[in-house]
Amino acid sequence: MRTNVLKLSLKKLPALLGVVFGLALSGGIAQAGDTDTEGFHGYLRAGAGASSTHGPQSCFGLGGNTMSYRLGNECDSFTEFGYTKEMIKSENGVSFVGTLWVDAYNGSSDFGSAKTGISKAYVEAKGLDFLNGGIAWIGKRHYLRPDIHMLDLQYINLNGTGGGLDKIGVGAGKLSYAIFKDNDTNNIDPATGRVLSTKAAIRQNLVYEGLPVNAGGTLDAAATIISAQGKNNNNGWQLSVFHRQDKVFGGSNTVGVQYGVGPGTGVGGPCCDRMGSSGSTLLGSDVTRTRIFDSLWVQPTPELSMEFVALVQKDKSDKNGSSTWTTLGIRPVYAVTTNFKLQMEIGTSKVTAGNGGPDLRLTKITFAPTITAGKGYWSRPELRTYVTYGKWNDAATAAVNSSNNSGPVYGTNTSGASAGIQLEAWF
Repeated sequence: MRTNVLKLSLKKLPALLGVVFGLALSGGIAQAGDTDTEGFHGYLRAGAGASSTHGPQSCFGLGGNTMSYRLGNECDSFTEFGYTKEMIKSENGVSFVGTLWVDAYNGSSDFGSAKTGISKAYVEAKGLDFLNGGIAWIGKRHYLRPDIHMLDLQYINLNGTGGGLDKIGVGAGKLSYAIFKDNDTNNIDPATGRVLSTKAAIRQNLVYEGLPVNAGGTLDAAATIISAQGKNNNNGWQLSVFHRQDKVFGGSNTVGVQYGVGPGTGVGGPCCDRMGSSGSTLLGSDVTRTRIFDSLWVQPTPELSMEFVALVQKDKSDKNGSSTWTTLGIRPVYAVTTNFKLQMEIGTSKVTAGNGGPDLRLTKITFAPTITAGKGYWSRPELRTYVTYGKWNDAATAAVNSSNNSGPVYGTNTSGASAGIQLEAWF
């Protein structure tokens, strides 16, 4: 039976769109909801290394519902790049802007024959008079995906193919609405051509951001409503609230509280169990995820910077019981000169077993001398050399082996090391 977590569906879409358009027409000014700007931009990470067992490059993580600390601990290759260009401007000043990006990923240190795909392909209409100069968009895009950088955890990710209106002024904050079609594939009977099942879902996202609540602090809220399209599949939802505090020792701090139900947990979704997008619609209302985190970065002096994270995530279901991932990490960085840094990253994680078994524990430490574009924490490109050491308990051995891109190179050992080179660049 399809769960009745929330019954908002396409039948109510016209009414909701009417509210949003009405807010825009009543005096709000819409703005772009993404960071794509005119020109050629992209991201690249790559590297190579070896393990203490004299095998291929290896990484340390617990897999499952966790993420790994990434400095000197990424065994994959990834790039995405593309172009944003004004396509045409109407006589009345309305601008149509197109963005097209491609990406490529491989789970090893060599891109090799990595398949190239389309990561962004959308058009914005900017300066529409009937939206009070606002913006409308349709296509495939990255859409609200802030992250905890050193975990590579996009704690909310609304990417997808759809359309919407962005950042309409409502009160002291901005309101955005978008609708997406997720997992848009069918299981076809090859003999009859009939649709046997589908994982497709309609996802609606409502975001209210930038509400001032204290000096230098704002509150953001993001809600997701997922309506399953297949028979006997389940609806879901999630709600996230974030407090962002600027000017914290030259940086900023974000505290988040998130809760998701069924496919609203993001579990079983297209990548990395990201909350915000649709997870598997086979998940019922018994499947929930609760996440609380604090993500901080500071730059108290031009030479000294640091990133810190503390996170607790609890996953529950009737089938698998309850499992909690707890992690604590820090990455201090010292700029010896404008173009040379010394970085260290220490992260420790614990996962409680849903079946009542022993806890899984892993600690990872990296030291990385780095050639960089500048002293700031976010200065890129960075060309790094690194040495990484990982230590885990017996209960975590199977998880470490299965989540290692190079396979079970450490066997029954409960520690290991790796060394290599690593590139990270955005432009």
